Amino acid sequence: MYNLVSFAGIFILMAFAWALSTDRKVINWRVVIWGVLVQILFALFIFVVPAGAGIFMVINDALVKVIDVAGAGTKFLFGRLALPPGTTNEWGEESLGFIFAVQVLPQIIFFAALMAVLYYIGIMSWLVRMFARVFTKLMAVSGAEALCASSNIFVGIESATTVRPYLERMTRSELCTILTAGMATIASTVLAIYILILKKQFPTIAGHLVSASFLSAPAAIVMSKLLMPETEKPETLGIDVKPFYQRESSIIEAVINGANAGLKLAAGVVALLIAFLGLVALADFLFTGTGMKINELSGLNIDWSLKGLLGYLFYPFTLAIGVPPQDTFEIAQVIGERAIVTETKSYMDLAALMDAGVLRDPRSAFLATYALCGFAHVASLAIFVGGTAALVPGRTADLSSVGPRALLAATLACLMTAAVAGTFFRGGSILLGQ
Repeated sequence: MYNLVSFAGIFILMAFAWALSTDRKVINWRVVIWGVLVQILFALFIFVVPAGAGIFMVINDALVKVIDVAGAGTKFLFGRLALPPGTTNEWGEESLGFIFAVQVLPQIIFFAALMAVLYYIGIMSWLVRMFARVFTKLMAVSGAEALCASSNIFVGIESATTVRPYLERMTRSELCTILTAGMATIASTVLAIYILILKKQFPTIAGHLVSASFLSAPAAIVMSKLLMPETEKPETLGIDVKPFYQRESSIIEAVINGANAGLKLAAGVVALLIAFLGLVALADFLFTGTGMKINELSGLNIDWSLKGLLGYLFYPFTLAIGVPPQDTFEIAQVIGERAIVTETKSYMDLAALMDAGVLRDPRSAFLATYALCGFAHVASLAIFVGGTAALVPGRTADLSSVGPRALLAATLACLMTAAVAGTFFRGGSILLGQ
């Protein structure tokens, strides 16, 4: 029954986006129809076709192995501090427990260097162009926005550089799609963070995060084109665009540049977590204090914390994607807080819920994993608008004005990805580690 709820949720979310559209009369329904079909066909292949499930497990096991190997440098630098909980090293030293800064953040540096190498040897460029061709031909979008959306399956803010020559002349709708795709997906450089957070509770988490990244790209295009449909003629409409890429002189330079970029990204994650978690704690203090007095005077029993208030806001959307009612409020809080405190904290809170046995249905954690797989939060909005504006200063005003709408589109795209995955959920599936 819940699978049917998830299926209906796909169209409920699109109807919500359509209701808030800047121009409902000019929506390109080919984009919407093919965008949904691409997601459903991909999910059908992964969750139903045996060969798809086999590929899924191969990707999952390969990623877990790569992450295990990637910890060699961290363990050399930090010793037993870098040991995951419950493990010992070759000298018999035991782990001191989970330490986010030491065990998780260094993975960003490794994956940034790895992605730089894959780009240097041409593997990533080939994958990006392949997906871009699919989006351009089937969904009738411009080659530039299709290329950027495809890039976001694998990378983050740097995806805008792949279409740098076209940014200055892009339509407002194209700019909205670029920002939406960036915030609706995650970068491979931070993939290890979420895998390490949830690997214990969800053994096949790596494969599901990769699956979510692929599903979210067409979902981002659909939601962006519903909220801000194209009213102009894009320069690269229907044209296959090659990615703009400044290739390093050697593979060693690629590793160095990738590692340095990863270090900056890791520092950015630290800064965001420190700033936003502190500000949220302050807001909770103010809201909770005032709310308790309101509850006493009115006899109400409302959770006035920021997480609780966001939970109320996201409650209907969480129901719509197919989360069972008994777990809806807990999952709504986790999804809602992502908008403020980033997906990293939300994944940590999801892991805590699973550890505590609070969630009564495995479907709930499964859907939350997909719904959280994106940079759809306020901090990311500032990063993507600011980063793209740095490439084309003349479009800063346009980027700033479409930014909030792109954040809404990205949030709806992440929820849509969860609804698509929920449509094919099977409790005893090997994809859930069972």
